Amino acid sequence: MGGMDAVESEALWDEFHQLVNMTSQELSAWLETREAAESTETSPAGVDTEAGRHVLSILLKRRVDLTDDDVHVMHQVVEAVETRQEQVDGAGDIEWRHSLMTLGHDPLKPGSRR
Repeated sequence: MGGMDAVESEALWDEFHQLVNMTSQELSAWLETREAAESTETSPAGVDTEAGRHVLSILLKRRVDLTDDDVHVMHQVVEAVETRQEQVDGAGDIEWRHSLMTLGHDPLKPGSRR
């Protein structure tokens, strides 16, 4: 993966897959719902279904098939999920939860990292 060594590559892959706790089927269904809703509401800043679609495409790949662009998106998603988790104390804010779900992380899923 890009200019990363094997240890960095494995660490990013593992962290991404720990934070992205929705299955590809769950994320795909969620993104279809969000795309329908986006015509009537605005998305939280920096989170749109295009980013979610890229996450979905990564979930469907093997690590050896990742592109440099995929690696970049994985870094962005890890950072964004960790940052958003710190922004709201709890999952009571529906917009906050939806922004995380669009990146493949459902904070209400059992075993979710907070």
